[in-house]
Amino acid sequence: MSKDGLCAIVTGSASGLGAATAAILAKGGARLIVNYSNSKKEAEETADLCRKAGAAEVLVVQGDVSRDEDCKKIAAAASGWGKLDILVNNAGTTKHVPHDDLDGLSAEDFQRIYAVNTIGPFQMVRAARALLEAAAKESGRASSVVNVSSVAGIAGGGSSVAYAASKGALNTMTQSLARALAPLIRVNTVCPGYIDTPWFTKGRGEAGAKQVRDAVVSRVPLKTASTAEDIAQLVCFLALPQSGQMTGEYVRMDAGMHLIL
Repeated sequence: MSKDGLCAIVTGSASGLGAATAAILAKGGARLIVNYSNSKKEAEETADLCRKAGAAEVLVVQGDVSRDEDCKKIAAAASGWGKLDILVNNAGTTKHVPHDDLDGLSAEDFQRIYAVNTIGPFQMVRAARALLEAAAKESGRASSVVNVSSVAGIAGGGSSVAYAASKGALNTMTQSLARALAPLIRVNTVCPGYIDTPWFTKGRGEAGAKQVRDAVVSRVPLKTASTAEDIAQLVCFLALPQSGQMTGEYVRMDAGMHLIL
């Protein structure tokens, strides 16, 4: 998949799926903005990997997507390119709370999770819209927004009720924005299942993360745990012109998890 000359922003790309997506886009010479909220060291390491992989240019930009002014700052960092071909809304957060523990989630928990997972992607699209449209007019094909959601947003599962609800809202918003921004901008969503990244270790600790991984592998039909690189391949497919006839879709990639839910 050629990425020559494309300009992309990947939010939350200091590690995990975001870093894997940036690394794939770097191969072939894309210009990239690596975004982070708190993990500056990891973001710089991701940027170095992208440069070594062949990226034409890599900028590291701090910003919390729940803050509209930060979204504007992240998008403004691409203004020197005069266009933006790809926006990957990958930044996300959660709070690990069993679904039957209704007292484990406060209104503030909901507000923070929605602010990052749902409002953040909206604000990033709004901030980047002019650059995305400029890219489409220059190339003669729609530019691309890819939202990273979750099968939790379809099935109501995942790390908490608030997380599932925020991702369900993101799936619906994908369809709304796909209608509103066509024909210059395509908007699609990836819905991964379990991904073997530090996400679960941070939320549950080493032992808890291993327990989740082992349970997933034993239950899913394909008997495997998806890696960040596995899911990043799908993110990049939806970001690139090869998927140019797709918009308003949310695509599951979960080793068959949805077949047993």
